[in-house]
Amino acid sequence: MSSQPEHSLEIERKYDVDDGVVLPNWRALPGVVGVDAPEPRELDARYFDTADLALARGGAAVRRREGGPDAGWHIKVSAVDGKHEYHWPLTVDAAASDSADGGDGGDGGDGGDGGTGGVPAAVAAALADRSAGPFVPIARIRNHRVAYGLRDVAGKLVAEVVDDHVTARNERSGGEQSWREWEVELGPAGPATPAQIAAFFTEVDALVAAAGGRVSASPSKLARALSA
Repeated sequence: MSSQPEHSLEIERKYDVDDGVVLPNWRALPGVVGVDAPEPRELDARYFDTADLALARGGAAVRRREGGPDAGWHIKVSAVDGKHEYHWPLTVDAAASDSADGGDGGDGGDGGDGGTGGVPAAVAAALADRSAGPFVPIARIRNHRVAYGLRDVAGKLVAEVVDDHVTARNERSGGEQSWREWEVELGPAGPATPAQIAAFFTEVDALVAAAGGRVSASPSKLARALSA
């Protein structure tokens, strides 16, 4: 199996919403003429960092997530143009273990890690310019997600909206919290230029505000989890 990850750029915005707030009519957004049927997903992610949170301080995060269409290991790096995501399938766990000791890899990526604290060697290698580790668990985030695809007149994906009910645990402090949020992430048929993207999210902000939501005060689920 190749150790090379898939790469994508996420351009998204998060919104805080209270329980009971009803989703707006997403067809009111420019270019959106259809909304896919809701797709439930059960997600369970474990995040890793150094003891002094070197990755977080550098605008990066690494996680192992089960559930959903992109289950696997992810590195996310914040940048001016969005979040760059690097993705490996969950089979990288077994590959790491087999390479180290011929084992079966276990169920949490914690065997045969070559001293990387549970992060597979291929993932740790991609983090080497940021930190050599060792890495430790810092948070667990479980999420009941319902996803909706927003389509243009040709049926292409303008954006994906997810309605998340999140339960997070700070593994360092033991603190737990729960919240609800929406995310709107641009798809392949979404606006492309910075001006078009800004205009689109201005419309999203207004639509969400009218429904009773607000732009999230936290840059990520992990940052919010670590605040507990």
